[in-house]
Amino acid sequence: MTKHNADPLDQLYSLIANEEDARVCKDIPDDACREVPKNFFLILASNVLTKLGDLLTSPKTVLAWLMSAVGAPALVAWLVPIRESGSMLPQMVIGAWVRRKPVRKWFWVLGSFGQALSVMAMAASVWFLEGYAAGAGIVAGLIAFSLARGFCSVAMKDVQGKCIPKSRRGRLSGLATTLGGGLTVVMTFLLFWGQGDPSVAFYSLLLLLAAGLWIIAGILFAGVEEYEGETSGGGNALAEALKSLSLLRDDAPFRHFVITRALLLCSALAAPYFVVLAQQEADGSLLLGVFLLVSSLASSISASVWGWMADASSRKTMIRGAAIASGVCLIVAATTFFAGSQELGAWFYPAAFFVLQIAHSGVRLGRKTYLVDMAGGNKRTDYTSVSNSVIGVLLLVTGALTAALSAISEVAVILVLGLMGAAGLVSATRLREVS
Repeated sequence: MTKHNADPLDQLYSLIANEEDARVCKDIPDDACREVPKNFFLILASNVLTKLGDLLTSPKTVLAWLMSAVGAPALVAWLVPIRESGSMLPQMVIGAWVRRKPVRKWFWVLGSFGQALSVMAMAASVWFLEGYAAGAGIVAGLIAFSLARGFCSVAMKDVQGKCIPKSRRGRLSGLATTLGGGLTVVMTFLLFWGQGDPSVAFYSLLLLLAAGLWIIAGILFAGVEEYEGETSGGGNALAEALKSLSLLRDDAPFRHFVITRALLLCSALAAPYFVVLAQQEADGSLLLGVFLLVSSLASSISASVWGWMADASSRKTMIRGAAIASGVCLIVAATTFFAGSQELGAWFYPAAFFVLQIAHSGVRLGRKTYLVDMAGGNKRTDYTSVSNSVIGVLLLVTGALTAALSAISEVAVILVLGLMGAAGLVSATRLREVS
């Protein structure tokens, strides 16, 4: 890459990325390589803003509270499944559509603006509707939000793969998570701490603030200098999506990755049950702030470290994250079963939650980097859309099973998820290296 020592942006990028390797851009064209510093910071800023938006629209906190506040508590159960899987299920169709365009950043911009409009619709539902009508408006907005999020998910990996060198992608993701986590700590104190029982108007304004963050993120991402890429497979989107499913049958390394990723869902699914156990023994209003703060701290402290690890070996990063996640789940399940939650103290579950969130950050960064690195060109888009669609279905199935199991015991759920993570650990050790 040509150095421009007088350019502060290039100097800052060189400092962050340790840009001394002459072969660092070996997997992207020379023209794209010259734009890496600018693209790095535009993508970084966009990611940080959307992470702040995610905090303000969290289905586990803000949206769940709003459902109860407007008088539609029965709809709370739909928030997390729609948010997590709704953006994944249509991605094979979205991916086939995206693949037909040589420049794909505009799909991310479209998705970001779509999320902003969806959040505005949720705020309008709260202002102008009541009861289950307002709740239905929030759910409808969340469905649209998840669909728009699907565009961002597919496009981001492809744009990042075309604009950022392979050995710097994990660093970018890790830094974005660290900065986002640090800023969410500040935002948590400013907006949530000591609020007591905020009004519906307060949370509606939070939704509008989140919408503004997604608009700014979309504007910044539009400035990314993306060069044209492959456009093969430009047929009917649904037909191409169904054809892409053959990857699971014919591509053994990809199939192995999807199985591993499915088993490692434990790091995401176990977290709410730590909160449930803690709420049984302490003041829920206090714990809400504690867990929100702990989640932000875990991301800000660990993500950059995981990102550097992922650049060295995304496979080993997944292994380490899986080992920590399954270990903390098994320890919590065993300790709670034998000692009883009453004997563990108020800080046991937040501390365990903190460790689990660190592990989840490692699993997430590891598998994202692994997926981007294991394929190039249109295969990257296919891998992303197919794996996300499959995981979206499995997330709903696993969520239903854990919900049924939780009727017996939350401890049993954590134990099963811990064993599931242990199986994911074994599976990850058998993945091939792609770094």
